[in-house]
Amino acid sequence: MTDASTATSESGDSAARRAPRDLPPWPVAVLAAVGVVLFALPVVGLAARTPWTGLWTHLSSRFVVDAAVLSVVSSVAAAAFAAAVGVPLAWVLARVQFRGRSVVRALVTLPMVLPPVVGGAALLFALGRRGVVGGPLHDATGLLLPYSIWGVILANAFVATPLVILTVEGALRNLDRRYEAAAATLGASRLRTLWKVTLPMIGPALGVAVVVAWARALGEFGATVTFAGNLGGRTQTLPLAVFVALESDRDAAVAISLVLVALSLGLLIALRDRWWPSR
Repeated sequence: MTDASTATSESGDSAARRAPRDLPPWPVAVLAAVGVVLFALPVVGLAARTPWTGLWTHLSSRFVVDAAVLSVVSSVAAAAFAAAVGVPLAWVLARVQFRGRSVVRALVTLPMVLPPVVGGAALLFALGRRGVVGGPLHDATGLLLPYSIWGVILANAFVATPLVILTVEGALRNLDRRYEAAAATLGASRLRTLWKVTLPMIGPALGVAVVVAWARALGEFGATVTFAGNLGGRTQTLPLAVFVALESDRDAAVAISLVLVALSLGLLIALRDRWWPSR
């Protein structure tokens, strides 16, 4: 009985010691509340403006359905491309020492800080019909990337791949390499070790990276409209459809925006434990 009382007392003292540190100073609390309001207000405004009674009518229109199908196809393809290119890049950056590694890392993560419109313009100058690579490619094969679904996929992958690189590189750096060493000792090749040991061990991080890359590709606007254009039924994704609908059918624009916000918010909530461990 005495031990239980002592344990309870110690637990209470411990909680009491922790409690003051968990309470923020009032300026911090006020500024945090302002921040919450700043991010919540647009969502509230969007929900208040949503035409709930005619929501399904707007979302089932041909204009929205075509944009949704194109968005799903292009974002999934872009996420797959981001994983196929980003994982090897992350492995090289995390494991291989070479001169200029910091420059390469800066280059492959540049789209994260580059204005999307500038990224789209750079793609156009490089891969457009008169681009450095796009011109000879078009002359030789007839392939034209801009103003096609391939252009949409490439623009989406361009902005989404850095998310995969940074996430996977961080996971690889934190990986206990003794398991890989054990596999090598047992005779596994480097490729087999990568496939059977490394990738399964970073599986959760890789899954998060791909999902976030998909979400980033789904919401891309600037690079897509600059490089692939805004052609209905061909290159017009949901974000571009919102832009067009704001001028002609504001209720449809609000309905599409609500769907994108709900999808993004649900994704962040679902992945919260991957980024912010529970206390």
